[in-house]
Amino acid sequence: MFKKVLIANRGEIAVRIIRALRELNVQSVAIYSTADADAQYVKLADEAVCVGGPQPADSYLNMQNIVSAAVLTGAEAIHPGYGFLSENEEFAELCETCHITFIGPKPDTISLMGNKANARIQMQAGNIPVIPGSTGFLKDETDAVKVANEVGYPVMLKAASGGGGKGIRRVKNESEMREAYQSATKEAQLSFGDQRMYLEKIVAPAKHIEVQVFADRFGHVTAFPERDCSLQRRQQKVLELSPCPVMTPQERQHLQEIAIRATKTIKYLNTGTIEFLMDKEHHFYFMEMNTRIQVEHPITEAVSGIDLVKEQVRVASGEALSFDQEDLKPQGFAVEARVNAEDPSLDFMPQAGVVKQLKLPGGPGIRVDSGIQSGDMISPFYDSMIVKIIAHAKTYQEALKKLIDALDEFELDGISANQSFLEDLLADPIVQQGTATTDYVTKQFMAKFASHAIREVS
Repeated sequence: MFKKVLIANRGEIAVRIIRALRELNVQSVAIYSTADADAQYVKLADEAVCVGGPQPADSYLNMQNIVSAAVLTGAEAIHPGYGFLSENEEFAELCETCHITFIGPKPDTISLMGNKANARIQMQAGNIPVIPGSTGFLKDETDAVKVANEVGYPVMLKAASGGGGKGIRRVKNESEMREAYQSATKEAQLSFGDQRMYLEKIVAPAKHIEVQVFADRFGHVTAFPERDCSLQRRQQKVLELSPCPVMTPQERQHLQEIAIRATKTIKYLNTGTIEFLMDKEHHFYFMEMNTRIQVEHPITEAVSGIDLVKEQVRVASGEALSFDQEDLKPQGFAVEARVNAEDPSLDFMPQAGVVKQLKLPGGPGIRVDSGIQSGDMISPFYDSMIVKIIAHAKTYQEALKKLIDALDEFELDGISANQSFLEDLLADPIVQQGTATTDYVTKQFMAKFASHAIREVS
């Protein structure tokens, strides 16, 4: 086991990792920007090193400064969390060069799965079902039109190196393709430095289903109960559920078998998430793989009883998985809500400012992950998430009720948040049934929500 681990991240995920390291009796090193000098995670860590200014490029994306901090403090490993450098193969390679363990998969695996078009090719070679679409990269917009005509409109143009909803365009017909292709490639180049595109047929209606996988260096590969991440707004997840309320145990086992086969196909190490679309006949299609821990990992921990972050550290240090596939039967249901500093009345515009007072919910079956305390500043430089609230109960409906009550108990003074939006969404009949698909929030729920009086949080 490592003696000291550096966390190459900030906020609630840094707090989460520090607490896991404490339980493993491993010392923690935090990094921080000048904007985060007084952050909670900086105070919790055993050591902390400033790595640059408030702009991410100067600090949390500054690979040289982060690795230097690890070397100077004697950290044997780096946990990247999610976002920032967590899926950057160059950073993982730099860690290896400096004889620092990167807590995650190998650099070549990150590179392979980070390119969505290459990932499709790899999955096809492994006999994993993929969404109908292009093979490899599109040559140009003429090629995009040709492939779209073959698979049928509507289609989704996607950046090969994409993520976070950027470089993606929905195209309804051939006349829209030219403008969509040009704008998507431009956005992809600006966001990822890579303008290569691929194309997939839109499977609709569909659910967004993802499977947490875990593999050690001894050949043990496991797949956890699935997460239903269909409740999305602007291609960003809003609520996550586990397991999917409308899947049968037989379908779950089938999906886990597919996920395990996909994981073995690429000789994966440590944990990651394989994302699928499930159509109305409950057929599964591979979309992409995230080679890191996910924001929504707490709901998987709730229904499995496995601490994923501690397991990440153990596996990275050379230990075998502490559980078998037979141990991963879902235990009840869990739901996660992301409370963000954003104003629903202003089209969910991100908010910045001082959190004057913060009251967090509690009670049996409630977990709160946050890196914010009263008096903290919500910075305009980083993600707007304030807190994740997770409810775990015996049934799906009980978990929803627990989460609604927890959100009602949550209090925030000094800045606007999306609390009322989340409460209304959780109480929605379609969400209560568990049948919502990926387009439900945007196409149907938002119209209902807009008709309600929006509660201001002042």
